[in-house]
Amino acid sequence: MANSTQNDFSVTEGKCLPLGATLTKAGCNFAVHSPNAQQVLLCLFKSDTEEPIETIELKAKTGEVWHGHIEGISAGQLYGYRTQGENKPCNGNLFHPEKLLIDPYAKQLNRALHWNRKKYEGDSALMMPKCVVVEDNNPPLTDDHKRPNTPLSETILYEAHVKGLTQLHPDVPKNIRGTYLGACHPSIIQHLKDLGVSAVQFLPVMAFMPEPYITEKGLTNYWGYNPINYFCPEMRYAIDDPITEFKTMVEKYHEAGLEVILDVVFNHTAEGGQDGQILSFKGFDNSGFYLFEKDQHGLRNFEKYVNNSGCGNSVNTASPYVMKMVMDALRYWVSFMGVDGFRFDLAAGLGRDPYEFSSSSGFLTTLRQDPILSGVKLIAEPWDIGYGGYQLGQFPANWQEVNDKYRDTVKGFWRGDVGLTGDFATRLLGSRDIFPKGRRSIQSSVNNVTYHDGFTLHDLICYSSRHNEANLEDNRDGHGHNLSANYGVEGPTKDESINILREKQKRNLFASLILSQGIPHILGGDELSRTQLGNNNAYCQDNEVNWSKWTLNESQQDFLGFCKQVIALRKNSIILSDLSLKDDDYNLHHNVDEVNWYRPDGESKLDSDWQDPHKQSFAVELKGCPKHTDEHLLMIFNTYDHDVRFHLPQLQTGRWSLELDTRYKKTSLQPKTEIANVFLQAYRSVTVFKRTYD
Repeated sequence: MANSTQNDFSVTEGKCLPLGATLTKAGCNFAVHSPNAQQVLLCLFKSDTEEPIETIELKAKTGEVWHGHIEGISAGQLYGYRTQGENKPCNGNLFHPEKLLIDPYAKQLNRALHWNRKKYEGDSALMMPKCVVVEDNNPPLTDDHKRPNTPLSETILYEAHVKGLTQLHPDVPKNIRGTYLGACHPSIIQHLKDLGVSAVQFLPVMAFMPEPYITEKGLTNYWGYNPINYFCPEMRYAIDDPITEFKTMVEKYHEAGLEVILDVVFNHTAEGGQDGQILSFKGFDNSGFYLFEKDQHGLRNFEKYVNNSGCGNSVNTASPYVMKMVMDALRYWVSFMGVDGFRFDLAAGLGRDPYEFSSSSGFLTTLRQDPILSGVKLIAEPWDIGYGGYQLGQFPANWQEVNDKYRDTVKGFWRGDVGLTGDFATRLLGSRDIFPKGRRSIQSSVNNVTYHDGFTLHDLICYSSRHNEANLEDNRDGHGHNLSANYGVEGPTKDESINILREKQKRNLFASLILSQGIPHILGGDELSRTQLGNNNAYCQDNEVNWSKWTLNESQQDFLGFCKQVIALRKNSIILSDLSLKDDDYNLHHNVDEVNWYRPDGESKLDSDWQDPHKQSFAVELKGCPKHTDEHLLMIFNTYDHDVRFHLPQLQTGRWSLELDTRYKKTSLQPKTEIANVFLQAYRSVTVFKRTYD
């Protein structure tokens, strides 16, 4: 039965599905999950001033969902919720009518969420952004052929922050720098195309709130790993309309043949733990949305949140409602916003069912069979900090996994640490000890040397220790195990010999990354020699410490040219991008007949050579299968601090041609003459040879 309010809104029962605010011909249907609430109030606000218009009680409830249809509501209407019921943390209920709540299924917020203690205490309406009723979003891409659909073998990831990518770019108009529209400016797209990457992996773009303790120190959570909604694109990166602007960015990338991957955070929320805030999920279904520790009798202790994330709480993705919401959100970003895949932060939490990890957990199984999501790229950060949280190599075969063993081995190998040569060789050819042949694709490993957390590539060879004083935590934050080196001076130096070695080490690290089997992950800005001044945990620095700098000196220009050269070398090689061996039955073909490992004297490496910790130079020969490719490559790696004479394998036909030598800062400096049978491999260098014919 309908009832009227003083503003003449006509309210009827409406429907329990779909969840969220759904426009109809006559108005809008509102539906929200809150199983234990005693009352749910829909609060309407003016779109310009956020002044309250009306509070409407949703009197219909179906199962665990409260719902109502309001006539006269149109697109642009601002709203939020208040819930009433038991407020007893010991029972898991945190209903608090003074707290305005964000609809978990809202598609847009009218502004960014900033912590303000004074505005939160008591009635929180002044602090909280308001949800926006939006029109149905038709998919921006209606035909699959408009998506790049880049094969895994051709995928090269470029990790970027929407704001940091363009905030300092001189060619991007000032009014769109740091925004979705800035990120798809022609100058940015041209840079990405010239570099040779295939996909941009953006740091979180879902609505978030920086942590109170960071905000109250005058800093912010720049990275955005503190979500408060899983559907809304973050307003901080929008000029006016975040949905349209984000979709425009995606379309521009797709037109250029670039994919868009989103870093998503489904392991925790901005609401924190026991002392955290009531912003959305806690106020609707605290006991169902989060995980809680168990007492000695196996009963949940609702006053102790499980903290597998290190951020105060852990989302219970094993809950049917939470699983549905996360799946709905993922489908929304693919079908309506156009993205091509996801990188899941602390993804081991997604496999907890609900407390212990299983590769066949309900969530991972549901994701695998979904007709939309089973076809997109899925990248796991395969760990969290909870019990049994390290799960590298344990995700289903349709996943790719960020490989920290690759990262640490490559950094240590080039730093000159002994005993890593065998491990380095294993990482070079796809980490098959972690991703076994026949069970996992050779593209299963996402290889990185640098990531958003940790040193940049330039800082990796300039600093031996972290320098995080700007984070105002007395330099205690950030990882202490950096596997970095400064080569004689901490930080910038005018010593030319040190700078020459540092630049060569950058080339060695980047070349190793691109030449390795698996999916290369490049930290955006590394190709520009970006520095964070030794800060290895710059999550709270929204300033030039994090922003890419586009005005390059000669040395930086040389390194950018080198990066383009190495990526082009990989892209022009079948073997380097997709090596397939006879003994790997994951696919029913092979393109390499032989993989041979050599010592500098030209003899095959023996087991004793691999086990000798002080042997730090080797060559690997890749002989292509004539049926699929006539490629024949030789790569030499030398981490000794002295040159080494290498006897190159004899060729029955053709000759060895030097394709890459990291001793040279420019391609134009590489010799063009025929390579003799004995080659002087420079100290700390990589070379790549290709069989060619006159």
